[in-house]
Amino acid sequence: MDQPKTYDRAYFDAWYRRQGINRGAILTRKVAMAVATAEFHLMRPLRSVLDVGCGEGVWRAPLLALRPKLAYLGLDNSDYAVDRFGRRRNLHRARFGDLEHLRFDRAFDLLVCADVLHYLGDAEVRRGLSGFAALCHGVAYLETYCAEDEIDGDLHGFRRRPAAWYRHEFAKAGFVACGSHLWLSPVLADEAAALEIQAPSPRARSRTGAST
Repeated sequence: MDQPKTYDRAYFDAWYRRQGINRGAILTRKVAMAVATAEFHLMRPLRSVLDVGCGEGVWRAPLLALRPKLAYLGLDNSDYAVDRFGRRRNLHRARFGDLEHLRFDRAFDLLVCADVLHYLGDAEVRRGLSGFAALCHGVAYLETYCAEDEIDGDLHGFRRRPAAWYRHEFAKAGFVACGSHLWLSPVLADEAAALEIQAPSPRARSRTGAST
């Protein structure tokens, strides 16, 4: 039986610094895509981001490089990440399932949950997703890899769920796919044109992805 996963300094050193996962130009392009998509659908500049499962808060710097006045809030259950970077990067301790009840003084323009859901149990995913519609009134970037994908990265604790499982759960939470891991919140979904939203593909496609 696998040992419980610990998101300590050794973990982040191994995957984020030595392996370079979700760093550099790859991260910059992801952030730019998420910001542009959110602003296109909101029809205004991005004002706030909630980063769920943020780790060390690596999204914060490229977000602020694009939108210096942005309000960024990161949530993670890693004691190491929050203790080390919490004050400087506005990171706070929370489990994904806490989002069922956790609320703030605003609904966020962009909700980021990158490389997180495929490591969580079914019940916790459903609990957390049930709060997404209240937390995000813009666009969600939900980078998630599935059984159909060829995964190159951290496979410890990886849950090989089919893409259809996630589509069902995201739709149940009120979110509508608009491509490239991006989902419109219920507030924006009804305003989207027919070809701005993405219907499930009739044929599964395999794509190499890095998970951390």
